[in-house]
Amino acid sequence: MSLAHHHQALTTALVRLRDAPFNALLSLLVIGIALALPAAGWVALDNVRLAASGLAEAPEVSLFLEPGAGRDEVKAVEQKLRDAGAPYRFVAKDAALERLKAREGLADLVANLPKNPLPDAFVADMAGRDATAVERFVKTAGEWPRVAHVQFDSAWMRRLDAFLRLGRLAVVLLAGVFGVGLIAATFNTIRLQMLARAQEIEVARLIGATPGFVSRPYAYYGALQGILGGLLAAALVALAFFFLSGPVGELTRLYGSGFRLRGPSMAEVGALCAAGALLGWLGARLSVALYLRQQPQ
Repeated sequence: MSLAHHHQALTTALVRLRDAPFNALLSLLVIGIALALPAAGWVALDNVRLAASGLAEAPEVSLFLEPGAGRDEVKAVEQKLRDAGAPYRFVAKDAALERLKAREGLADLVANLPKNPLPDAFVADMAGRDATAVERFVKTAGEWPRVAHVQFDSAWMRRLDAFLRLGRLAVVLLAGVFGVGLIAATFNTIRLQMLARAQEIEVARLIGATPGFVSRPYAYYGALQGILGGLLAAALVALAFFFLSGPVGELTRLYGSGFRLRGPSMAEVGALCAAGALLGWLGARLSVALYLRQQPQ
């Protein structure tokens, strides 16, 4: 099978798109909407994740050392934090006590203490890590020598992760349903084209055309429709998020965040086009295979 055959099939598919613009436009609208809905859900979930990380305080893990921890043992814990790759700061017990004295109503109480009851501590910054990674770090840090207690409130991160997991699952299911619909729409479009060219196909087969030769222009047609539908879907999603960016920006500013709604990235546009091409190609191949199987040899 030479490149000339593929070039001929691609040219034939482009000509068929040009010759029936109205039908092609209707098919593109169906494909574009079928791809746009799950794509919008996916991009929206990513925006929720970015907005939540900007609105919420950076997650921090506090490591309280045992009161008797010496300088070398403190340095050993510090080295483990470096090895873990977590940004951190050291809070000396004397500095913590001075900070406690500065609080209103606590100065006299602290002054009457016989000794400093506060331990040395490290505060590790967990920004950019999901709840699973943070919980794994908390568990590991709790087993380090001379670490008396590890404190972290992971409730909000767990809720966010659970929401995002549920949302992604819903988007995947929605994409599956619309993907099947896209295959069915392409299947029907190609079948109508083949029925309209039944005599042409019959003559081609009589003079020796293989099933691959017959199906190739239709496969390219389905793939081209899928690519164009993916571009249309990306444009619809980008347009929707453009109109929403203003109101969403005003809302996030009320919470002291500079978050800005983002549309689909170039990688996501490419993924949409690839998915559209694959589904369109699959629908076309299924339609051609069924049609040829039903025809007498």
